[in-house]
This record gives sequence, structure tokens and C-alpha cells, in this order.
Amino acid sequence: MFPTRSARIPLFALALALMLSVAGPVRGQSASIGADVVSRYVWRGTDFGESMSVQPALTLGFGSLEVGAWGSYSISASGAGANENDIWATYTVTASNGSSFSFGFTDYYFPGPGADGFFVTSAHILELSASFTGPESFPISLFAGRMSRNDPDNSLYLEASVPVSTFEDVDMSLTAGMVAGESEFYGTEGTAFVNLGISASKDLVITDDFSVPFTVSYIVNANRLDEEDHMGHDHDHDHGPDPDRAFLVVGFSLSL
Repeated sequence: MFPTRSARIPLFALALALMLSVAGPVRGQSASIGADVVSRYVWRGTDFGESMSVQPALTLGFGSLEVGAWGSYSISASGAGANENDIWATYTVTASNGSSFSFGFTDYYFPGPGADGFFVTSAHILELSASFTGPESFPISLFAGRMSRNDPDNSLYLEASVPVSTFEDVDMSLTAGMVAGESEFYGTEGTAFVNLGISASKDLVITDDFSVPFTVSYIVNANRLDEEDHMGHDHDHDHGPDPDRAFLVVGFSLSL
């Protein structure tokens, strides 16, 4: 999936430069840490690692700018090839009606056994993204992300999600995500829906001041390949595309 080894220029330098540029006193500084524990790490219709995973996160806020690090680590040695360590940044503009627009990038790095080192450019995939979140009166969320480095197809992913009625304190949402064209990265031969799902979440109240959000998601990768192509498709199952597959995933979140 990834190109051969190339120049040793770390993509994370852009994120580091952003962090340093806002290191001085800035209104609205914040920091948060947390972790998700999930029965499976399913990302845009693909199972990464075929194992329960722990997903730590660190987020720093500087007004409208947020930068952070996020990872996913399989609890099974057999799934370690899908381990992930990302650096990201987003800048958000909020309108007077409560809607918001965000622009950002994510540097994807997979530190599995035998993978290229962190300072090798070809070990990273860079995605540029834009998103919109509607106001309370129209709470739709829209996302567009295009791979711009180490993806020869410059794959474009589009997603929409919307909350639906709450059932006895259980929050429900619907998601539809598609790849707009042929993509080796996502395993599509053309435009295809790879991430169709419904999620339900509810807080487990531990004390008056502490609760743990639980989420269950049913996800379908509706991408259909020709039988001959599917039989002959050589997937790296640690983090390769998963066409025509469904998942039921449960997870909970801890944050400070």
C-alpha cells in the first residue's frame, strides 16, 4: 500500500511548528487527556487489527486552534501491524448561529513491527480536511478529507452524520461515508459507500461527578468488488480495505 522508502523529512514538523507558534500566552488555552477502549478499531469501514484496542489521546487548545496526538494500539500481538500514532491540527470558525467550520490536517503513522521509522517520510500519510457542524436547529455534520501524500490516488473521503431521536436517554446517530472514486487505499474501484452505520450511546453514571460514555455501533462497508477481483485482492489484513463487510462494535471513553 505504501510507497518505497524516500527522503527522511518528518511530516510532523508542520504540527510541531504550529505548537511552537502558539506556545506563548493565548486566550482560551486548554488541555485534555483521555482514552477509548473499543472491541474493534473500525475506521471508515475497515477493521484495523482484528482485536480489541486502546486509543489514547492528548489535545491542546489555543483559542480556535487545536493540536493533538491520537493513537490506537491492539491488545493482541497479532494485531500490532495496525498500531497507529497520529498527529493532527484543526482551526475552527464558529458562526453566530452556533454552526462551525473547521479546517485541518492529520499525519497518519503506523508504528507496527518492522515498519519504517517515524522520521521516514514514506511511513506517513497526510490528509487535509474540512468539516461543517450545523446549529442546534439543524445538527448535521459534514466532513471531507483528501489524502495528499503517499497515496497515489489522492483519495477523497466524504461523510455525513446526523443525530436522530433519543430513546430513553440513549442518543442515536446515523452516518454515511463514501470514497469519491477509485482508491487503492480504501479498496474501491470507483465511487462507493464504505462506512454506513448507526450508533447508540449512553452515559454510565458512576458518581454524581463522574460518568463513562458507552457507545455501540453497527457499521457496514457497502463497497462491492467483482468476485474475481475480490478473490484475488491481496489485503494486508492488519490495516487493509474491508469491502462488503459488517461490524458490531462497543466502546467506552475515559477523559480528564
